[in-house]
Amino acid sequence: MKEGTAVDGLAARALRLVLPPRCLLCGAVGADGRDLCAGCAGDFALNAVCCPRCALPLQAPAPLCGECLKQEPPFASAWTPFRYEHPLDLLEARFKFRADLAAGRVLSALMIKRAAADAPMLPELLIPVPLHTARLRERGYNQALELAEPLARALAISLRADWLLRTRATPPQTGLDAKTRRRNLRGAFAVAAGATLPEHVALVDDVMTTGATLRECARVLRAAGVARVDVWALARAPGRSAVPSPASGRRGPEGPDEGTPE
Repeated sequence: MKEGTAVDGLAARALRLVLPPRCLLCGAVGADGRDLCAGCAGDFALNAVCCPRCALPLQAPAPLCGECLKQEPPFASAWTPFRYEHPLDLLEARFKFRADLAAGRVLSALMIKRAAADAPMLPELLIPVPLHTARLRERGYNQALELAEPLARALAISLRADWLLRTRATPPQTGLDAKTRRRNLRGAFAVAAGATLPEHVALVDDVMTTGATLRECARVLRAAGVARVDVWALARAPGRSAVPSPASGRRGPEGPDEGTPE
């Protein structure tokens, strides 16, 4: 797995021969050819203790979290290597809301590095959670696709960004509980006509908050005949009872809108 090759283009790699990378968080010299220093990278909280089904951060290992015990999600497993806490939340906000694709490159490189360490079960196909066309025109890029493309190249997995469509714009999800989020998203996604989906697919998103968006996407893919759907996201937002992060010394936020808030 060649992390640098997967994330950077030829021009970006050539530029680094002339200008050394600088940490996007503190301005120090970057490590491993990335715009992130070793100190700041060490502050990213790993999602090491979590529900094995939905990746909800837990205080102690458990077979399943309470939510999954009450109702199984339509996806088989979730791999979210980081917790959505400081300072990852700063880079994520720059990437998602300020069109800072350099921050996106750093985050995708970290995700690729964790894939090598965590060795999640590899699917036959990656599908990024789609944006509605109106939001895509407004933002100019799909942050889920920006993460999925380097992952697909690094792990040699096929990628299709046109086989799952967002057919209806939805209100922002900020501040809504999980039940309301699920209701907002019902019927918002569809499989494209002519899509030949394999048996095992992984959905890719940036941040998993309540999981409503990813649940609805997984439900649609399962209804279209996919035997196993997994969820891959950069980070998982802690629940309301989250404990302070050892790295940041403070409680992590409950997360932004679900990866794609439209």
